[in-house]
Amino acid sequence: MSGTENRYEKARIIGARALQISYGAPVLIETDKGEPILIAAEEYDRDVLPFTVRRGELA
Repeated sequence: MSGTENRYEKARIIGARALQISYGAPVLIETDKGEPILIAAEEYDRDVLPFTVRRGELA
């Protein structure tokens, strides 16, 4: 992540990743946390998520 995400983008990214984890996606870090949302937040903080935020013009 570039660190320029606003709070809504951050929430969307963490939520999407938590959903992936809850459906069985492999965890990208070593952690002792058990809740998917906490794991996703830690992955976000460590900057290991392969998400890209694309912004475009509104029509």
